[in-house]
Amino acid sequence: MNSRKTLTLSAAIALILFAGAFLVVAHDEVRDVFKIESTIWPNETRGPVLFTHKKHAEDYSISCNECHHVYENGKNIWQESDPVDRCQDCHFETTVEGERRLPPDLQKLNLKLAFHNLCQDCHRAEVRRDRASTAPVTCGGCHSRSQ
Repeated sequence: MNSRKTLTLSAAIALILFAGAFLVVAHDEVRDVFKIESTIWPNETRGPVLFTHKKHAEDYSISCNECHHVYENGKNIWQESDPVDRCQDCHFETTVEGERRLPPDLQKLNLKLAFHNLCQDCHRAEVRRDRASTAPVTCGGCHSRSQ
């Protein structure tokens, strides 16, 4: 009887571990296309931005830590195994007009500047590198009019 209980208990533990591992893997999968949005602004001033991980990571060979970051002593220490926080968790300053006139320490916390500096700087560098690039550099190139 003891061996039967041990076998049943072992099978239950194995099932729980398998299910837990499956949930961890499923949780870590990155959606390919998602809408970049924030809950700190009540309304969008421009249309939404649809972002594709596949296009940026696979087609353009951009590493994850070129966008995802956690800075410590001026160095990005974020690694692919680290959790991904929402941008607004750190970039919580909400000014959308005149944000470039904010003091430098607040500009680093400004969400609009965080999005725009990261995306626009990369897109502009790509266009300078390759004049035939289709990297968008205008507002309408990233922001769609339809929701």
